[in-house]
Amino acid sequence: MLDPITFEILKNALASVAEEMGTVLRRSSFSPNIKERRDFSCALFDQEGRLVAQAEHIPVHLGAMPHSVQAVIAELEDLSEGDTAILNDPFRGGTHLLDITLV
Repeated sequence: MLDPITFEILKNALASVAEEMGTVLRRSSFSPNIKERRDFSCALFDQEGRLVAQAEHIPVHLGAMPHSVQAVIAELEDLSEGDTAILNDPFRGGTHLLDITLV
């Protein structure tokens, strides 16, 4: 069990990672939907697909992301560090066909 101070430090460090993911995505994107409208979300999940930390982006994506992460884990059981799965299946956590989720 973590003491409250260590917990807060760890929680904010993980949330900062998710925020930084969004900053990198926005800066490197060519899509006006991402670059200008900021229509994206970033979050961290553990190896079992549980949400660990999220950035303050578009909340609708954050509600759907756990389903996408769990679908990828179920489909690709042997994921290794550095692997990336891309999906846009609205029946596996996507919100509509134009949304793409990277896990």
